[in-house]
Amino acid sequence: MNFMKKLFLSLGILALFTACKKENNATETIPTEVPEVPSITDSYMPKEYSTEQINELINTKNDTLYITNFFATWCGPCVRELPHFTEKMTELKGKPVKFTFISVDEKTDWGSKVADFAKEHGIEANTVLYDAANMPQDFTARNFKEWNASSIPFTFMRKGDKTNETVGMMTKEELSTKIKSFQ
Repeated sequence: MNFMKKLFLSLGILALFTACKKENNATETIPTEVPEVPSITDSYMPKEYSTEQINELINTKNDTLYITNFFATWCGPCVRELPHFTEKMTELKGKPVKFTFISVDEKTDWGSKVADFAKEHGIEANTVLYDAANMPQDFTARNFKEWNASSIPFTFMRKGDKTNETVGMMTKEELSTKIKSFQ
């Protein structure tokens, strides 16, 4: 009997140590990494503007120079001229100049291509979306002398009553000259 007691006691102690060891192993396998929480910029989506909001923007008359560029992510000339605009944005930061990039991409591309494009080029804060498919027929005739919405890029500048329209891509020099003409 004495042997049986020793055997059961030994098996009990062995089970206790084995159980503790397993519990200890379980503690060691708990992941210490915190799951990544998406930042606000991961879910960036430019704001949609209505025709009325576009009208208000391009018809604002005060001492600020408003530079409004209609573009699309698939438009080669739009993409090629964009670095000139972003360079000017940096150069004129803090001055009474407001850059707005109006995407006329299809609505199906807004949450993907346009948002990614704006982030990639650092123009998130300046990009708005416009559903050009619903543009009123008289929109361009009421607002512009040269543009009929048949091509992009199109840049409209306004400061007070003075305006300038450019249909097509601008070089760095052309953009600089046009901006200087408003000063």
